Amino acid sequence: QVQLAESGGGLVQTGDSLKLSCAASQYTLNNHNMAWFRRAPGNERKFVAGLAWWTGRSAEYDHSVKGRFTIFRDDAQNLLHLEMNNLQPDDTAVYYCAAGRLGPIETADSAYNYWGQGTQVTVSS
Repeated sequence: QVQLAESGGGLVQTGDSLKLSCAASQYTLNNHNMAWFRRAPGNERKFVAGLAWWTGRSAEYDHSVKGRFTIFRDDAQNLLHLEMNNLQPDDTAVYYCAAGRLGPIETADSAYNYWGQGTQVTVSS
């Protein structure tokens, strides 16, 4: 059974940094594509960043975060992280960790069938 749990959200100011973490059940990280999504108030859940099941594949990022956010994993601790730098008010959202089918990274949330509960990130201006 795949289980995911996010942590690390909080209230920050514009330009600050945060690192989100996703605790994954054993075997999840190397048997699924992994991704971060976010849902801003009044909006749909949107892709933020993803890692393919194969470690040799490069990460994918939404254009709105590319160059500011970095997705990476810690296999020893079964953790998926999202390092967020230079945060902006538009980054305010609930951030979700997701696991999906093996293959090239997909940006549609329908490609992911396991989700965490989410962690709130609020960026004040």
